Amino acid sequence: MIERYEAEAFLTLADELHFGRTAERLHVSTAHVSQTIRKLERRVGVPLFHRTSRRVELTPVGRQLLDELRPAWESVGAALQRAVEAGRGLSGTLNVAFVGAAAAQLLVGAAQVFRDRAPDCEVRLREAQPGQVVPWLRSGEVDLALGALPVDAPGLVTGPVLVREPRMLAVPADHPFAGRGGGVTVDDLVGVPVVRLRGHIAAMPPGRADREPGTRGPGTREPGTREPLPGPTADTFQEALTLVGAGQGVLPVGAHARRYYARPDVSYVPVGAAPLLEWGLIRPVDRTSARVRAFAEAAAGLVDADLVDTDLVGPA
Repeated sequence: MIERYEAEAFLTLADELHFGRTAERLHVSTAHVSQTIRKLERRVGVPLFHRTSRRVELTPVGRQLLDELRPAWESVGAALQRAVEAGRGLSGTLNVAFVGAAAAQLLVGAAQVFRDRAPDCEVRLREAQPGQVVPWLRSGEVDLALGALPVDAPGLVTGPVLVREPRMLAVPADHPFAGRGGGVTVDDLVGVPVVRLRGHIAAMPPGRADREPGTRGPGTREPGTREPLPGPTADTFQEALTLVGAGQGVLPVGAHARRYYARPDVSYVPVGAAPLLEWGLIRPVDRTSARVRAFAEAAAGLVDADLVDTDLVGPA
C-alpha cells in the first residue's frame, strides 16, 4: 500500500519533473524527495523516472502509475473534503424563508454565493406571510428568515443587518396625505386608522405610532389617547394594500414597496424624521448551525460587494 507522503511526492514530481521545485511545493528537502522516490521505486521493482543531469521524465511504468493513481488520489481527497464539510455542517439542506419580493431578490443572490461556497448544501427558499415567520422558525420548518427588524419574539435573534431603507406610508390614492410633497410625520398618524398585518414581527416607526393602539375595535379610540386608530387586520401584504386602497386605513411600509407593489389605488408618501427601516436575518437562538453562519456570511458579502439590485438604500 502506498503511503500518503509517497503518493504526494510521486504526483508532485510527475507534475514538476524537477526535484528542486517538488521539494519547494512539499516544503521538504530535495534529498527527502529523492529518498522517497527511491523507496517507492524499490517497492515497485522498476524505475518510475529517468533522471539525467538536465532533465527528469517518467518511465512507461511511471506513466502507467500516474494515470491510475491520480484519479484515485483525487477521489480520496474529495471524499476527505466532503467529510470535513459534513462535520462542519456545510452539507444537507438549509431552509430559508423570506417576506416580500425585495427580500426574495436579496436571498436569491445570497443563495447563489452560498452554493458556490458549499456545493453539497441545498438551499430551499420559501415565501412566508408575516404571521408564519415565527412559527416556522420555532418549529424548525425553516432555519433562517429574512425580514424587517427589529423583532419582538422571545427565542429569536437577528443579524446581520443587511440593508436599510427609508420608511414610507401606503395611503389611498385619493387620501389627503397622497398630495403632500414633503411627506408625513409620525405624529400625523395620530387618529388615523392603521392597517395591521397579523403576526407582523417588525416594530412600527418610533413615536406615538409605535405604541399599541387602543383595543376597542376598528374606527374607535380610547378616550384621552393620542394614537393611531386600530384599523382592520390583514393576513397578507397584498390584502393589507387592498384594504388601504379601499380607504380602510394606511400602512407603514419600506421604500421598496413603490417598486415591487405599485398599484393604481395606493400612493406611497415618505415618513419624515423616522429612522431607516432595517432588513436582516432572523434565526432561533438555539439553532445557529455552521450552515446558518455560512449563509449569513454569504448574504453580508453580497451586500458589501454591492451586487444586489433592489430599491433599498444599500449596505447596512
